[in-house]
Amino acid sequence: MKALITGASSGIGLSFAKILAQENYELILVARNRRKLEEIQESLKAKVTIIVADLSSEQKVKELYAFIKKENIDILINNAGFGDFGYFTQTDLSKELEMINTNIKAVHILTKSILKDMERKNFGYILNVSSSAAFQPGPLMATYYATKSYVYQLTCALYYEQKKKKSNVHISVLCPGPVDTNFNDVANVNFAVSPLSSNYVARYALENMFKNKLVIIPGIKMKLAHFFGRFVPVKLLLKITYRIQKKKSI
Repeated sequence: MKALITGASSGIGLSFAKILAQENYELILVARNRRKLEEIQESLKAKVTIIVADLSSEQKVKELYAFIKKENIDILINNAGFGDFGYFTQTDLSKELEMINTNIKAVHILTKSILKDMERKNFGYILNVSSSAAFQPGPLMATYYATKSYVYQLTCALYYEQKKKKSNVHISVLCPGPVDTNFNDVANVNFAVSPLSSNYVARYALENMFKNKLVIIPGIKMKLAHFFGRFVPVKLLLKITYRIQKKKSI
Protein backbone atom coordinates (compact mmCIF):
# COMPACT_ATOMS: atom_id res chain seq x y z
CA MET A 1 0.00 0.00 0.00
CA LYS A 2 1.27 3.43 -0.93
CA ALA A 3 0.31 6.87 0.40
CA LEU A 4 0.99 10.34 -0.99
CA ILE A 5 1.00 13.14 1.61
CA THR A 6 1.37 16.83 0.79
CA GLY A 7 2.55 19.32 3.38
CA ALA A 8 4.39 16.44 5.03
CA SER A 9 7.33 18.26 6.60
CA SER A 10 5.57 19.30 9.82
CA GLY A 11 2.33 19.35 11.78
CA ILE A 12 -0.52 17.07 10.81
CA GLY A 13 1.21 15.99 7.59
CA LEU A 14 4.23 14.73 9.52
CA SER A 15 1.94 12.94 11.98
CA PHE A 16 0.15 11.24 9.09
CA ALA A 17 3.53 10.08 7.77
CA LYS A 18 4.66 8.68 11.13
CA ILE A 19 1.42 6.77 11.70
CA LEU A 20 1.30 5.26 8.21
CA ALA A 21 5.01 4.37 8.38
CA GLN A 22 4.27 2.36 11.53
CA GLU A 23 1.63 0.50 9.51
CA ASN A 24 4.25 -0.35 6.83
CA TYR A 25 2.89 1.91 4.11
CA GLU A 26 5.23 3.11 1.41
CA LEU A 27 5.23 6.90 1.54
CA ILE A 28 5.64 9.70 -0.95
CA LEU A 29 6.10 12.91 1.03
CA VAL A 30 5.77 16.33 -0.56
CA ALA A 31 6.78 19.69 0.89
CA ARG A 32 8.92 22.73 0.11
CA ASN A 33 11.57 22.14 2.79
CA ARG A 34 14.14 19.63 1.52
CA ARG A 35 16.10 19.50 4.76
CA LYS A 36 13.07 18.58 6.85
CA LEU A 37 11.95 15.99 4.31
CA GLU A 38 15.40 14.37 4.32
CA GLU A 39 15.39 14.25 8.12
CA ILE A 40 11.96 12.60 8.07
CA GLN A 41 13.07 10.14 5.41
CA GLU A 42 16.02 9.08 7.59
CA SER A 43 13.94 8.80 10.77
CA LEU A 44 11.04 6.70 9.47
CA LYS A 45 11.32 2.93 9.31
CA ALA A 46 9.53 2.68 5.97
CA LYS A 47 10.19 3.14 2.30
CA VAL A 48 9.98 6.91 1.81
CA THR A 49 10.26 8.93 -1.38
CA ILE A 50 10.58 12.67 -0.92
CA ILE A 51 9.54 15.30 -3.46
CA VAL A 52 10.40 18.95 -3.01
CA ALA A 53 7.68 21.05 -4.60
CA ASP A 54 5.96 24.40 -4.13
CA LEU A 55 2.29 23.56 -4.61
CA SER A 56 1.34 27.19 -5.08
CA SER A 57 2.67 26.72 -8.62
CA GLU A 58 0.14 25.05 -10.93
CA GLN A 59 3.00 23.82 -13.10
CA LYS A 60 4.74 22.19 -10.13
CA VAL A 61 1.51 20.45 -9.12
CA LYS A 62 1.10 19.04 -12.64
CA GLU A 63 4.75 17.97 -12.64
CA LEU A 64 4.20 16.26 -9.29
CA TYR A 65 1.28 14.28 -10.69
CA ALA A 66 3.23 13.36 -13.81
CA PHE A 67 6.01 12.05 -11.58
CA ILE A 68 3.77 9.92 -9.34
CA LYS A 69 1.20 8.85 -11.95
CA LYS A 70 2.64 5.33 -12.27
CA GLU A 71 3.13 4.88 -8.52
CA ASN A 72 -0.29 3.30 -7.98
CA ILE A 73 -1.34 5.55 -5.09
CA ASP A 74 -3.73 3.93 -2.61
CA ILE A 75 -4.11 6.92 -0.26
CA LEU A 76 -3.96 10.60 -1.16
CA ILE A 77 -3.81 13.07 1.72
CA ASN A 78 -4.12 16.67 0.54
CA ASN A 79 -2.74 18.38 3.63
CA ALA A 80 -0.67 21.30 2.31
CA GLY A 81 -2.14 24.69 3.08
CA PHE A 82 -1.75 27.91 5.05
CA GLY A 83 -3.65 30.99 6.20
CA ASP A 84 -3.29 34.71 6.79
CA PHE A 85 -4.79 37.21 9.21
CA GLY A 86 -6.07 40.76 8.82
CA TYR A 87 -8.72 42.96 7.25
CA PHE A 88 -9.24 41.98 3.61
CA THR A 89 -8.21 45.39 2.30
CA GLN A 90 -4.98 45.28 4.31
CA THR A 91 -3.72 41.74 3.68
CA ASP A 92 -1.12 41.04 1.01
CA LEU A 93 -2.66 40.09 -2.34
CA SER A 94 0.31 38.03 -3.50
CA LYS A 95 0.19 35.94 -0.31
CA GLU A 96 -3.56 35.46 -0.75
CA LEU A 97 -3.16 34.30 -4.34
CA GLU A 98 -0.45 31.88 -3.22
CA MET A 99 -2.87 30.66 -0.55
CA ILE A 100 -5.66 30.16 -3.08
CA ASN A 101 -3.30 28.25 -5.36
CA THR A 102 -2.10 26.00 -2.53
CA ASN A 103 -5.35 25.52 -0.63
CA ILE A 104 -7.63 25.18 -3.66
CA LYS A 105 -5.92 24.69 -7.03
CA ALA A 106 -3.38 22.11 -5.83
CA VAL A 107 -6.08 20.16 -3.99
CA HIS A 108 -8.36 20.32 -7.01
CA ILE A 109 -5.72 19.16 -9.49
CA LEU A 110 -4.38 16.30 -7.37
CA THR A 111 -7.83 15.12 -6.32
CA LYS A 112 -9.14 15.11 -9.88
CA SER A 113 -6.06 13.43 -11.35
CA ILE A 114 -5.59 10.74 -8.72
CA LEU A 115 -9.33 10.11 -8.33
CA LYS A 116 -9.45 9.12 -12.00
CA ASP A 117 -6.61 6.65 -11.42
CA MET A 118 -8.34 5.23 -8.35
CA GLU A 119 -11.60 4.84 -10.26
CA ARG A 120 -9.84 2.78 -12.91
CA LYS A 121 -8.66 0.26 -10.32
CA ASN A 122 -11.83 0.73 -8.22
CA PHE A 123 -9.97 1.24 -4.99
CA GLY A 124 -8.46 4.05 -2.95
CA TYR A 125 -8.86 6.64 -0.21
CA ILE A 126 -8.66 10.41 -0.51
CA LEU A 127 -8.49 12.61 2.58
CA ASN A 128 -8.75 16.34 1.95
CA VAL A 129 -7.71 18.46 4.90
CA SER A 130 -10.12 21.35 5.33
CA SER A 131 -10.88 23.07 8.65
CA SER A 132 -13.68 23.99 11.01
CA ALA A 133 -13.31 27.32 9.19
CA ALA A 134 -15.17 25.70 6.29
CA PHE A 135 -18.49 25.92 8.12
CA GLN A 136 -18.82 29.71 8.31
CA PRO A 137 -17.48 32.96 6.85
CA GLY A 138 -14.41 34.25 8.65
CA PRO A 139 -13.95 37.98 9.14
CA LEU A 140 -10.22 38.80 9.52
CA MET A 141 -9.31 35.52 7.80
CA ALA A 142 -11.74 35.84 4.92
CA THR A 143 -9.64 34.24 2.20
CA TYR A 144 -8.52 31.30 4.33
CA TYR A 145 -12.06 30.48 5.42
CA ALA A 146 -13.25 30.70 1.81
CA THR A 147 -10.54 28.33 0.59
CA LYS A 148 -11.40 25.76 3.24
CA SER A 149 -15.10 26.02 2.39
CA TYR A 150 -14.20 25.16 -1.20
CA VAL A 151 -12.32 22.04 -0.09
CA TYR A 152 -15.22 21.00 2.14
CA GLN A 153 -17.93 21.50 -0.48
CA LEU A 154 -15.89 19.87 -3.25
CA THR A 155 -15.17 16.80 -1.14
CA CYS A 156 -18.80 16.38 -0.09
CA ALA A 157 -19.93 16.49 -3.72
CA LEU A 158 -17.30 13.98 -4.82
CA TYR A 159 -18.25 11.65 -1.96
CA TYR A 160 -21.81 11.50 -3.26
CA GLU A 161 -20.68 11.02 -6.86
CA GLN A 162 -18.61 8.02 -5.79
CA LYS A 163 -21.54 6.65 -3.82
CA LYS A 164 -23.86 6.89 -6.84
CA LYS A 165 -21.24 5.12 -8.96
CA LYS A 166 -21.11 2.33 -6.33
CA SER A 167 -17.37 2.92 -6.28
CA ASN A 168 -14.83 1.42 -3.90
CA VAL A 169 -13.00 4.74 -3.89
CA HIS A 170 -13.69 6.57 -0.63
CA ILE A 171 -13.24 10.30 -0.05
CA SER A 172 -13.34 12.15 3.25
CA VAL A 173 -12.79 15.68 4.49
CA LEU A 174 -11.00 16.50 7.74
CA CYS A 175 -12.30 19.62 9.52
CA PRO A 176 -10.29 20.20 12.70
CA GLY A 177 -10.34 23.23 14.92
CA PRO A 178 -7.03 24.62 16.20
CA VAL A 179 -4.16 22.12 16.01
CA ASP A 180 -0.74 22.52 17.60
CA THR A 181 1.29 23.14 14.41
CA ASN A 182 3.23 26.03 12.86
CA PHE A 183 0.01 27.25 11.18
CA ASN A 184 -0.33 30.22 13.54
CA ASP A 185 3.22 31.38 12.78
CA VAL A 186 2.51 31.46 9.04
CA ALA A 187 -0.90 33.07 9.51
CA ASN A 188 0.39 35.60 12.10
CA VAL A 189 -2.15 34.60 14.74
CA ASN A 190 -2.40 33.10 18.21
CA PHE A 191 -4.99 30.41 18.88
CA ALA A 192 -7.95 31.67 20.91
CA VAL A 193 -8.66 28.17 22.30
CA SER A 194 -6.42 25.29 23.32
CA PRO A 195 -5.26 23.33 20.25
CA LEU A 196 -5.37 19.56 19.81
CA SER A 197 -2.15 17.67 19.17
CA SER A 198 -1.34 16.94 15.55
CA ASN A 199 -0.80 13.26 16.40
CA TYR A 200 -4.29 12.93 17.89
CA VAL A 201 -5.90 14.68 14.91
CA ALA A 202 -4.01 12.57 12.36
CA ARG A 203 -4.77 9.27 14.10
CA TYR A 204 -8.44 10.18 14.55
CA ALA A 205 -8.65 11.23 10.90
CA LEU A 206 -7.12 8.02 9.56
CA GLU A 207 -9.31 5.81 11.74
CA ASN A 208 -12.44 7.52 10.45
CA MET A 209 -11.20 7.69 6.86
CA PHE A 210 -10.85 3.91 6.84
CA LYS A 211 -14.41 3.71 8.19
CA ASN A 212 -15.48 5.68 5.08
CA LYS A 213 -16.77 8.62 7.13
CA LEU A 214 -17.38 11.72 5.04
CA VAL A 215 -16.90 14.65 7.45
CA ILE A 216 -14.30 14.08 10.16
CA ILE A 217 -14.30 16.56 13.07
CA PRO A 218 -11.84 15.76 15.89
CA GLY A 219 -12.66 16.94 19.41
CA ILE A 220 -15.97 17.32 21.20
CA LYS A 221 -15.75 21.15 21.30
CA MET A 222 -15.59 21.42 17.52
CA LYS A 223 -18.35 18.83 17.07
CA LEU A 224 -20.63 20.86 19.34
CA ALA A 225 -19.65 24.14 17.69
CA HIS A 226 -20.48 22.71 14.26
CA PHE A 227 -23.80 21.30 15.45
CA PHE A 228 -25.07 24.45 17.16
CA GLY A 229 -23.59 26.73 14.48
CA ARG A 230 -26.16 25.42 12.02
CA PHE A 231 -28.94 27.10 14.03
CA VAL A 232 -27.30 30.53 14.39
CA PRO A 233 -28.33 33.37 12.02
CA VAL A 234 -25.55 34.42 9.65
CA LYS A 235 -25.15 37.95 11.04
CA LEU A 236 -24.86 36.65 14.59
CA LEU A 237 -22.41 33.99 13.42
CA LEU A 238 -20.31 36.69 11.77
CA LYS A 239 -20.25 38.68 15.01
CA ILE A 240 -19.19 35.62 17.03
CA THR A 241 -16.54 34.60 14.51
CA TYR A 242 -15.12 38.13 14.37
CA ARG A 243 -14.73 38.23 18.15
CA ILE A 244 -12.99 34.86 18.13
CA GLN A 245 -10.71 35.95 15.32
CA LYS A 246 -9.90 39.26 17.03
CA LYS A 247 -8.53 37.35 20.02
CA LYS A 248 -6.04 35.65 17.72
CA SER A 249 -4.32 38.90 16.85
CA ILE A 250 -0.61 38.83 17.73
